[in-house]
Amino acid sequence: MNGEQLKQKIRGGGIVYGTMLSTIRSPRWAIPIAGLGLDFVIIDTEHSPRGRAEVADLIVALENTSVVPIVRIPIPASHHVTMAIDAGAHGILAPYCETVEEVKEVVGATKWRPLKGELVRRVMDTGQFPSDDTKKYLENRNRSNICLIGIESSRGIENLVDILQIPGIDGIFVGPNDLSISLGIPDQYDHPNYVDAVRRVITTSKSYGVPTLVHHQSVQLTSQWLKEGARFVLYGSDARFLHEGVRVAFSPIKELGEKLSGETVAEIGESDEIL
Repeated sequence: MNGEQLKQKIRGGGIVYGTMLSTIRSPRWAIPIAGLGLDFVIIDTEHSPRGRAEVADLIVALENTSVVPIVRIPIPASHHVTMAIDAGAHGILAPYCETVEEVKEVVGATKWRPLKGELVRRVMDTGQFPSDDTKKYLENRNRSNICLIGIESSRGIENLVDILQIPGIDGIFVGPNDLSISLGIPDQYDHPNYVDAVRRVITTSKSYGVPTLVHHQSVQLTSQWLKEGARFVLYGSDARFLHEGVRVAFSPIKELGEKLSGETVAEIGESDEIL
């Protein structure tokens, strides 16, 4: 699957499944990732200390799989968009977008690369290209590029209707931790204000034909928003899956060892990773 096929599946009413890569760096991880049955992965460079070369190597390795690589860039800026796509990413996730101007910059860099400066601003503001040939060339060159916009604050939600009127947005991303902090209810994902905010994002985005991703860390919360209309399923992370896998496997083993040895064994708690 490539970026264009992923978009076609969503447009056709399908659901796509993916996770966040927060820790993995080695290209050798592409082999086990390929066997997980995922449609996409998001390679994090906002909160994870990855270098440009590491990201490029991981993307190249994933090219030989059916998993679509998308990069979460550090900030909503055109320079970071083009670096990710030049490295081979099939798309980007721009975090914490709050204004029309920020989103236009990101969409312009994703959909009309390598057009820059005054020319790309003119395209985004008026739809005017240097020529019809240029438009056709850039449409073909960037047809697989995916543009995901992060709405992670109350201000972002306030401006969402205006943002969604910008052509070229392929999905709206909700970051629960940032959003709940912005609402004054950190990590209270059952709080009515948080629930109402996410529902508003999903409903508003759907009215413009744009799917939503809500990045939660539990099956319960992910299932809740899937039932309420999210179609981009983004669940967990590589680090969390490793932690939870070891916890589930070793907890009963440690309990037995404690009984047999009489020694107190340290418990493995829940993962505390925040993305």
